Amino acid sequence: MGKVYEGIEPKLADWLRQQPLFVVATAPLGADGLLNVSPKGGSGTFAVFDEHTVGYLDLTGSGVETIAHVRENGRIVLMFMAFEGRPNIVRLHGRGRVVALEDGEYPKLAEHFPERAGARAIIVVDVARVSDSCGYAVPRMDYVQDRDVLDLWAEKKGAEGLAEYRADRNRVSLDGLPGL
Repeated sequence: MGKVYEGIEPKLADWLRQQPLFVVATAPLGADGLLNVSPKGGSGTFAVFDEHTVGYLDLTGSGVETIAHVRENGRIVLMFMAFEGRPNIVRLHGRGRVVALEDGEYPKLAEHFPERAGARAIIVVDVARVSDSCGYAVPRMDYVQDRDVLDLWAEKKGAEGLAEYRADRNRVSLDGLPGL
């Protein structure tokens, strides 16, 4: 059934990049804090840097839970599911870090991703555990296309509008942890 890998092998890296959707889970340290699960996707927004390091382009949104939780404690898991082809679920457990737009490391990492108006950070994950499981209960679904709604919204806001939005809506998490 399930298998634990030494790292992200080339064949698995290709499979991960092909998935149109993945899910990110994080949690604050406090027992009364809210767990967070966020769907992520969009062509080219996930990258495998090496067999133990991945990253994804974090786009401006209504919340900032992942960034806040990762900054507080680093714990993160990314889950990928096969909706077509052979059933499979892959989890990448690790320690995350936030590389924000203003960080010196951002331009070099951004070369791995398409330019997106709403980009606010890159979440880099140092992967400690790579595992798969059967995925037998995951439904078969047809991928139609990426949605462009978030991109259109970000383009309409413009750089200044996005900065204002992030200052207003992405300053703290639902738990009151620092965000952007």
